[in-house]
Amino acid sequence: MPSWNSRGLRGSMFEEQINLTNDKYRASHLALIQKIPTPITPINFDKESRHITLAYFEQKSTVDYIGAIQGLPVCFDAKECAYDTFALANVHEHQIAFMKDFEEQGGIAFLLIYYTKKDRYYYLTFRRLYEFWNRAQNGGRKSFRFEELDSAYFLSGHKGVYVPYLDMINKDLEERETLKKDTAE
Repeated sequence: MPSWNSRGLRGSMFEEQINLTNDKYRASHLALIQKIPTPITPINFDKESRHITLAYFEQKSTVDYIGAIQGLPVCFDAKECAYDTFALANVHEHQIAFMKDFEEQGGIAFLLIYYTKKDRYYYLTFRRLYEFWNRAQNGGRKSFRFEELDSAYFLSGHKGVYVPYLDMINKDLEERETLKKDTAE
């Protein structure tokens, strides 16, 4: 079983920004998105500070967030990347399977990636993530480069919204419709 220790705080600033964004979206009646806690079993506990110092994950988690946006089921995972190359090892096979099943049920799945050195937020559609994943599974690169990303999916700031992913969901949905029309012709 994987263990939890000091890595537990990694990404906490990014997740806090997403949580504040979700609060704003909920207050505006635009979306209801919940952070999914990962169940852990504490092993060591510092009685003085009342903190868990070592724990094990009880089960494989699916994604970080799940909910609905204007009636559309949505799930996504949040990842930080310090380099220009994103290792697909950061996304687990069970997460890919869950996101694929989620989309097959009519939902929308995606990754939000924060490139820390560039201070850029990116919305990676599940379609594109799955392309990268399949490339790796078929002997190709086990990562994707910053340069491979569609520049139209970088998030731009909005007043009071830290990680404005709703605009990208609209773009994703529009692209899906275009793809459906193209394949129907």
